[in-house]
Amino acid sequence: MGPRAILTYPDPRLRMRSRPVDSFGPDLARLVDELIDTMHAARAIGLAAPQLDVHLRVLTLDVSEGRVRPEVFINPEVLARGSPGMVEESCLSVPGIVASVPRATRVQVRTADRSGNVSVRELEGQSAVCLLHEIDHLDGTLFIDRLPFFERRRVRRQLESTATPGRLEAPSPPGQARRG
Repeated sequence: MGPRAILTYPDPRLRMRSRPVDSFGPDLARLVDELIDTMHAARAIGLAAPQLDVHLRVLTLDVSEGRVRPEVFINPEVLARGSPGMVEESCLSVPGIVASVPRATRVQVRTADRSGNVSVRELEGQSAVCLLHEIDHLDGTLFIDRLPFFERRRVRRQLESTATPGRLEAPSPPGQARRG
């Protein structure tokens, strides 16, 4: 296994809605491991399966100190959320853009783990924000879609003038140069 390439804006595959997971077997376990490996290699705190061109409702988070406790959310369903506030976000699929968007910092979610065990969890702070950001990916939404109209238009023009749809190269292990 190891890190995989990440789709980048304006690739239309990022806009596809993901389907629920209905089989909790070795293929799902392999996908979860690839998500975690890619997330950690990119030094990110979250990653959703659609970013790897897999349109299943699977995402991973790791907001732990030292990024050593990855969490897996399969078929996450938001049950409740707190009042939104403005939070600063960025995204591996929208490289080079950092912007403030409205996002709840407290959320209750029903989710399954990699074995299919369902639980209800409450997250707050960075974990809640990251979870909601990644759930947006499952629905084909990018954080830039949450910007005010004129800011969103400016960012899209900037991205479209400099980016081509495709994939980011899979990150190299620390200490190795990336091929350009």
